[in-house]
Amino acid sequence: MEEKLIQRLESAVTRLEALSTGFRPGGSGEIVDDAATDPAIVAFDDMMRQYFGTVSSAAEKIGGQVLEVTKVVEQAFGVQRELLIKVKQTKKPDLAGLAEFLKPLNEVITKATAMTEGRRSDFFNHLKAAADSLTALAWIAFTGKDCGMSMPIAHVEESWQMAEFYSNKILVEYKSKDTNHVEWAKALKELYLPGLRDYVKGHHPLGPVWNPAGKTATSAPPKASTPKAPGPPPPPRASLFSSEASQPSSSGPKKGMAAVFQEINSGKPVTSGLKKVTDDMKTKNRADRSGHVGNGEKESRTSSSSFSKTGPPKLELQMGRKWVVENQIGKKNLVIDDCDAKQSVYIYGCKDSVLQIQGKVNNITIDKCTKMGVVFTDVVAACEIVNCNAVEVQCQGSAPTISVDNTTGCQLYLSKDSLGASITTAKSSEINVMTPGAKPDGDWGEHALPQQYIHIFEDGHFETTPVSHSGG
Repeated sequence: MEEKLIQRLESAVTRLEALSTGFRPGGSGEIVDDAATDPAIVAFDDMMRQYFGTVSSAAEKIGGQVLEVTKVVEQAFGVQRELLIKVKQTKKPDLAGLAEFLKPLNEVITKATAMTEGRRSDFFNHLKAAADSLTALAWIAFTGKDCGMSMPIAHVEESWQMAEFYSNKILVEYKSKDTNHVEWAKALKELYLPGLRDYVKGHHPLGPVWNPAGKTATSAPPKASTPKAPGPPPPPRASLFSSEASQPSSSGPKKGMAAVFQEINSGKPVTSGLKKVTDDMKTKNRADRSGHVGNGEKESRTSSSSFSKTGPPKLELQMGRKWVVENQIGKKNLVIDDCDAKQSVYIYGCKDSVLQIQGKVNNITIDKCTKMGVVFTDVVAACEIVNCNAVEVQCQGSAPTISVDNTTGCQLYLSKDSLGASITTAKSSEINVMTPGAKPDGDWGEHALPQQYIHIFEDGHFETTPVSHSGG
């Protein structure tokens, strides 16, 4: 009895210390009576006291943007604490209700992401490490193995891997310059590994436990259109709950690109909703050869959302040998279904769009595209991705070679027939490859390709090995 009483007293002191050192559970000032004695919430507060204090202390010494983004990290963890309390009071919501439930967390993460945009800061690596790390908090959106994301523990580990690229840059840059920066980077990692990972492992290994007798989580009131996705963080995850989130790590309902990929994989007849290339769209059949796609496209081109400053949108076959897809903005239903193995496909300057290539082609090049999804069947020579940002490419058949050059954020989905593909990367970061499970209904495996290497001079030559990103 005496031991238990001491433990309870120590726990109470711990929570008071957490408040005094800067972490304010709840974020918005909401107080829930049961939270003070709930083991999972007490453990969350203990985790923050143990790990976040070091991050905050180092940030205080550095100041400026590093301190500012650290406060956003604190705010995000505070919002997660609020959500954990609300989970215990709420019935398991539907997908729309879940997206609305998680909206406060998404807003804070969007705030951190916004700090990485615009003119590049001297502390860009700090801002990116912090913003990318916050995707780990999306573990709370796990609703089951069919929800499209990794298990909570794995999700936390995978999310830190994205942030670690920038964290390692800080360690290298400030190793002999300023130990405060080194301390901040190391403490940030410990907040997630082992901090958040062990917390999730101990209290929510299968995701949050909703209250069957609780209140219903309400969806957002209907609006004329889907909310606009925020700017990119961890490519290819432009927002935790946006349409650009990658399939295995997204934490909300599948929309946009992810929904298209899911529908294509389901085997349903999705081509009825896709934009077909008719004979009059092909350059060889048009006298004007001005690059216009067709009457339907002329109308949509008057809107600013579908017109690129670099030129008019194109989707046409040139000289019978080369398909050109250019400047397509916000088009999720593009398709090429009249192709052969002698033709190539060149995709340039497209944004927030999805193209499906049905049939075998000789070569596919994706150049200077952002938030672009490409689904193809077979390629004879190679699929090349160059100068892109946040792209998703899925091979449903075979591809002997896939190359990724000067690209940030690329998610590759391989079929069983393309597992033997040779993947070449250069000057690229955040490249993930998804591979199918051993069984038809098995979970996809996610593999992060090395983007950092160690070179050691031995016996007259350099030995090169990839840097491990195993986490804790």
